[in-house]
Amino acid sequence: MLSSPYQALLLVDGYNIIGHWSDLKKSRDRDGLEVARDRLIEHLINYAAVVTYRTKIVFDAHYQKNPRTSEEYSSLLSVHYTGYAETADTYIEKFCAAFQRNKYQQPCSRLIVATSDRAQQLTVVGYGAEWRSARVLAGEVAAAAYQTKKRKQTSKKSSRRFLFNTLDPIAQQRLKQWQRGIY
Repeated sequence: MLSSPYQALLLVDGYNIIGHWSDLKKSRDRDGLEVARDRLIEHLINYAAVVTYRTKIVFDAHYQKNPRTSEEYSSLLSVHYTGYAETADTYIEKFCAAFQRNKYQQPCSRLIVATSDRAQQLTVVGYGAEWRSARVLAGEVAAAAYQTKKRKQTSKKSSRRFLFNTLDPIAQQRLKQWQRGIY
């Protein structure tokens, strides 16, 4: 098996997650679907970076006469829009089947699908994928955001906050000698 720069492949049913996360649902109702999609993408870019999951968000486009498209947002996150007459569920099921057939040729052997659709959950688990509900994913995303925030605060509070600690060791030694009256 190939060495992988990421721990797992996460497939996210985009509109399902938007419909189950209260902040995204409010954003969708207040500001529109595009804003809610952008917020979900932003949340998952940060999450993917913390947990090192290759993340693919899948959005339905089956009501529009557009071909299937995808966009890369980072090295760990891409967004896929299904083609005409194709649902996100169909896309995810086909992906799971292909992943299972080629499991040992994949750079990663773990496949996780995030959706709260019960029928979809049973289908992907049948293909050997792991499953995350929208609620569980929301908790994991929040925990990752908290970790990132805590890490930033810790680095700001490091010993470098005092001017003395930014000096090189020789200058620190001279300053200590000067304080003691030793020149």
